[in-house]
Amino acid sequence: MTSNTPQTTPGKRRRLPEVPSPDDPTLGKLFADASRDLSALVRSEIQLAKSELKVSIKTGGTGLGLFAGAAFIAVLAIIMLSVALAYFLSMTGLHLAWCFLIVFVFYLVLAGMLAFVGVQKVKKVRAPERAIHQAQESAALLKRS
Repeated sequence: MTSNTPQTTPGKRRRLPEVPSPDDPTLGKLFADASRDLSALVRSEIQLAKSELKVSIKTGGTGLGLFAGAAFIAVLAIIMLSVALAYFLSMTGLHLAWCFLIVFVFYLVLAGMLAFVGVQKVKKVRAPERAIHQAQESAALLKRS
């Protein structure tokens, strides 16, 4: 005699396929939720980066301002040192005008030496040949495609 009930072995029950309830999320809803959550995560990460950058920029700007102030004071100190050097040279018996001229020529020679060394360094600069070659190869490859 056969029956319509599923045959099971003792101790094991055969599980029937579950019918999804109306409360279970669908695949489309799961994708929509994941997309929304990912979008919210990206927005919050961007907001965090913005707030960190604001603090960094403010701190960097303050540091840059302090550095500019220090550079200005250093320039004033060099000017005062130049005047003191000229007066020190005048103690040798030279006229004060000649002493200031000597200090001026010293700074002029120093500036010339720095400019000469700077020009030599700039002449040693080469174009990024490998990068240019690679860009030319890429452009040629794209033209062929």
